[in-house]
Amino acid sequence: MAAAPPVASTSSSASAGDGKNYTVPLVGLTTLFFMWGFITCLNDIIIPHFKAVFELGYARAMMVQMAYFAAYFVMSLPSGWLVNRIGYKRGIVTGLLITSVGCALFFPAASMRSYNMFLGALFILASGITLLQVAANPYVAILGPPETASSRLSMTQAFNSLATAIAPIFGAKFILSHEPKTQEQIKALSASAAEAYRVAEAQAVQYPYVGLAIALAALAVVMALFRLPTIVSDTAPASGERADSAWRHRHLVLGAVGIFAYVGGEVAVGSFLVNYFADPSVAGLSEMQAATYVSYYWGGAMVGRFIGTVTLRRFDPGRVLALHGLAVVVLLAITMSTTGPVAMWSVLLIGLFNSVMFPTIFTLALARLGALTGQASGILCMAIVGGAVVPLLQGFVADAYGVQKSFVVAGLCYVYVLWYGWKGYRPKEA
Repeated sequence: MAAAPPVASTSSSASAGDGKNYTVPLVGLTTLFFMWGFITCLNDIIIPHFKAVFELGYARAMMVQMAYFAAYFVMSLPSGWLVNRIGYKRGIVTGLLITSVGCALFFPAASMRSYNMFLGALFILASGITLLQVAANPYVAILGPPETASSRLSMTQAFNSLATAIAPIFGAKFILSHEPKTQEQIKALSASAAEAYRVAEAQAVQYPYVGLAIALAALAVVMALFRLPTIVSDTAPASGERADSAWRHRHLVLGAVGIFAYVGGEVAVGSFLVNYFADPSVAGLSEMQAATYVSYYWGGAMVGRFIGTVTLRRFDPGRVLALHGLAVVVLLAITMSTTGPVAMWSVLLIGLFNSVMFPTIFTLALARLGALTGQASGILCMAIVGGAVVPLLQGFVADAYGVQKSFVVAGLCYVYVLWYGWKGYRPKEA
């Protein structure tokens, strides 16, 4: 999943020489990155599950991602306002509690077998995660010496990626633990047996998400007990810059489109993998088997981030981004034009090249913005809504032409990422 965005410059009571040990709070914050990566990646597992349980088409099933990522667009600015009002620590605790409530709402949604209630629960859950992203990132940067801030951020992002690799295995075991019945098989059951089957299938998500709700509430209590430093923003614009706006900077606006395209493409590809691998012409796997292979997609992103820490230092970031975009376009072309293991492994390899795209686009888009960095970061965070829109568009194409051909939608997104890394990122006022 998308890495945590860079944070605005801050100052606080924590410093390299303050003599305080922030190891325990840092472990707690790293746990936050792990948890929201884990929960976000579970969407790829519940999509095929809901598709079967509620007898949905691909477009309707992709409303899972629409409900989830729409929260980034709707709640990013309110989250920033709330954090400014209540502080970063309380923002973290509040975000955890909101996410916990969203997870807990899966229980009544399953009991009522209401897809719309599930979507509402996902929006609430994602709203909490949006608040966590706004509030937690600055703490990671300041809990220790300034010169090691980048390494701390890299570490927490690595745990986020680790979670996305583990979540599909967890989902396969506890949510997709058996093959769903076809509509013909359900119709062959007695009325009572069919009803019992539907209840059991809907309830498969109850206890995993209730467990997550309890874990998040417990983590909120732990974070509330930590004594964390106070963060004071030092990114207020200079008097001569007040009339300026981030929207005037072409590379920032194009970068926001790049974030939209990248997140949309990444989420769209991941959302279709289970159903794609179940296709007899690709792998013919059961949903449970297919879900375990999704771990390779997200695990590749984790490996790629470690590789990226070297390549991004040695080579021009724009060129690295363009090369990664080209690699994904080629891999999508391969998976769309082949069958069997070649089609399967080419799409899984995309995760490796996704790895550095989000932080690279984010960094390039913020170049030379100075006091406008805060406003620009908000614009870029709102662009994460691409994860809501692109999978839905790909769902419509999949319903009309099949999953394999639908990858052309994600392909167009990556073509834009390629162009942004090649030319679009160069700073120039609009």
